This record gives sequence, C-alpha cells and structure tokens, in this order.
Amino acid sequence: MTRLSIAVRGLVTTLATLLAVTATPATAQAKTEPRAPKDFVALRTVDPTIIEEMRYFTPHNFVGERIDGYRQPLCILTRPAAEALHKAQKQLLRQGYTLKVYDCYRPQRAVDHFVRWAEDLDDEAMKGEFYPNVDKARLFVDGYIAEKSGHSRGSTMDLTIVRLPAKPTRPYVPGQPLVPCYAPHSERFPDNSVDMGTGYDCFDTLSHTLDPRIQGEQRANRLLLKGTLEALGFVNLAEEWWHYTYKPEPYPDTYFDFPVSRKSLTRQ
Repeated sequence: MTRLSIAVRGLVTTLATLLAVTATPATAQAKTEPRAPKDFVALRTVDPTIIEEMRYFTPHNFVGERIDGYRQPLCILTRPAAEALHKAQKQLLRQGYTLKVYDCYRPQRAVDHFVRWAEDLDDEAMKGEFYPNVDKARLFVDGYIAEKSGHSRGSTMDLTIVRLPAKPTRPYVPGQPLVPCYAPHSERFPDNSVDMGTGYDCFDTLSHTLDPRIQGEQRANRLLLKGTLEALGFVNLAEEWWHYTYKPEPYPDTYFDFPVSRKSLTRQ
C-alpha cells in the first residue's frame, strides 16, 4: 500500500469516527414525550354526551393564546374521575341538562406557561374580560396563579351546566371587544352555559361558589352543579364555582407533564 493510500485510509477512518461521535449525542438527546399512565382516559370514551369546550386549546382564555401542551381539544382524566362524571351526567340528563367541561388534565408545561404570562406585567391583552378589577401584579398573592395545579394530577376538572337542547357557543374572534366576565349574562361572552353569575375563569371574588351576592337563579344553578357532583365524591374549590376534584385521587402527589393529545393515551 502506498503512503498516499495509507494517508487517505487514515483520513477516512478519522472522519468516520468524528461522524459517529457527533451523531451519538444527537440520538441520545432526542426527546421522547411522556405518556399517560394506563388509568388515564379520554372522557369521551367514557361518556360521549358530555360537551367538551377546551378553552386552553383556543385563544379565548386569560392569556389570549393557545396554552403550551394542549395539542388537541381533548378532556383527559383518570378513569375514576371520568366514571364519576358519567354518573353525574346521567342524573343531569334526566333533569334536562348536560355537563360541559372547559378543562380537565392540565400538563405542568401549561402551568409553567401561566406563570411566565403572570410575570409579564405588560401583557394585559385579556384583562378586560377575565380580570378587569385585579392588578396583574397580585395574581400570585391573591391565589389566581400558582406554580402547581391540581389539574396536573388528572382528577380535577373545570365545568358547568348547559340546558338542553344545547345551543352552540359562538366562536371567539381574537381582537373582538372584551366584556367583563361578571357582566350580566346577556352582555358577557355568549357561552351556552346556564347563568352562573360570572363567566368561566373570572378572576373576581364573585366567582366564589357561595358568594352571598350571587342569588336567585344564578345561585340555584351553582348549587345544582355543586350538589350533583359532591354527592358523587367531588370536592369544590370554594374560590371557583367551576373547579371540582374527584376524591380520593389516584395520584394525589404526582404532577404529570404529558401533552393533551390522543397519542399520550396510546400504549407502546
């Protein structure tokens, strides 16, 4: 073998080694998305009659854009929570109502998105609807935003009641004029929910489930939701009429981060 051949062969060997070394970290760094535990389910596989209006998949929320981790408009819950909702739905259907969920399992990356937004005091694009009377600098202090959410444990959901036959909710158009979430039912965003006194995700003390200023039909609607769910093992967050957690939770201390998508529920 000539010296030139030996040199060329050595160069090729060195190049191949370098390629192998640089390729290995790329493969090792390829991220595999986490999957849901086997006892998480899509709510519609347990009860397809419950309406799903997944707000964080849309820009109609207090941030004003789709939230990280919401890849499909899908309600995911632990199976015990989903089955308990199915029982509640059967009771409400007999009374001429249906449940509607706004949010269910919420990945930790979505909660992190909320935190980043709350720290940006200049971003108040949705203040006019969702927190007109709250100083954004107080969102953490007043408990509206936190670094952890019970939703990430899989047994908490945000929901309301809709009278049957259910009318469709008008699509939200980004940039449209905003109306305070505590405005009269006929004036605020035309959600097809019964009148609960405020809209969903209203950062205001009027959203407290038993706020004494909420009376008449509005109070009766809140109590119908509360009574139906609590009889089946759900616990309400007193500050939010829409927020319920099924007890006992299968994962009381685990905060998951798999994306909201059908793929997260597939088994490998």
